[in-house]
Amino acid sequence: MLVNNKESYSPEQKEIALFAKAFGHPARVSILQHLFKINACVCGDLVEEIGLAQSTISQHLKELRQIGLIKGNVEGTRVCYCIDIENWSKMKEAMLQFLNQDISKIEDCC
Repeated sequence: MLVNNKESYSPEQKEIALFAKAFGHPARVSILQHLFKINACVCGDLVEEIGLAQSTISQHLKELRQIGLIKGNVEGTRVCYCIDIENWSKMKEAMLQFLNQDISKIEDCC
């Protein structure tokens, strides 16, 4: 019987999987694209821009924040979100290392 043991994965493998989760739903991709497009903190117009319910947007923002790709600042009764540039750069580096593995060294075996 095969057991899924999270301890058997390296920290790098866990990190790549976590970052990849951010792109696992089109709403999160849309939110990230919007934050890059406006190049500023957003405080509430995401519902209108993305076209999803506030609760759905909030859940996706929460996940993106937990992953570390966005950060939020409290301004009055609202939380304003923007891209966390430092963590975005870390994610890019980790994903590029993973995606740029040299497949030219692999022989066609199938």
